[in-house]
Formats: sequence, C-alpha cells, structure tokens
Amino acid sequence: MGAMGTKVQDGGRLVVPAELRRTLGLQTGTEIVMDVVDGALRVRTVAQAIKDAQALVRRYAPAGRMASDELIAERRLEALHEDQAPLVPPADR
Repeated sequence: MGAMGTKVQDGGRLVVPAELRRTLGLQTGTEIVMDVVDGALRVRTVAQAIKDAQALVRRYAPAGRMASDELIAERRLEALHEDQAPLVPPADR
C-alpha cells in the first residue's frame, strides 16, 4: 500500500482513508494510540500498542522467567518473616 493523502479538518479532525482503516482494523469507536516517531505521526490500536510494549519488555526479560511469580514469592517470604518477628512495644513517650 502506498502513501495516501488527507487533510486536517475543522477542530483538528483527521480523516483516515477507508483502505488504511481496513488495513489497521479500525472501526467506529476503536480506541487508538497516536505518537510521533522520527517526525511522523504513528497511529496504532490500543491492542497493537500493548503488543509492542510487551515485545519491548520481552527483549530484556530472561526466557522462562515470570517477574510476577518472582514478585509473589518475594512478598510471601516477607509476610512469613513478618509473622515470625517478635512484637516490639512502642517506645515510651
């Protein structure tokens, strides 16, 4: 698909041509995320933006590890230590 032109209308409205809407899966009411990358307007669905963010994070996360599982295990260990810690009365004022 080649480049397509459109015009900014009153109130800053931008009409996305039908062929581009079909390609992106945009329908009336579809939530989108817009940003500027290297001086170009990028339009993505929220679902695509989430996939992009997940792919970015995945590059830095070791394969086979779940940060959420590690966090839960740490919190359970902390809770266990809290339950075993002796209660210290507050200092007299």
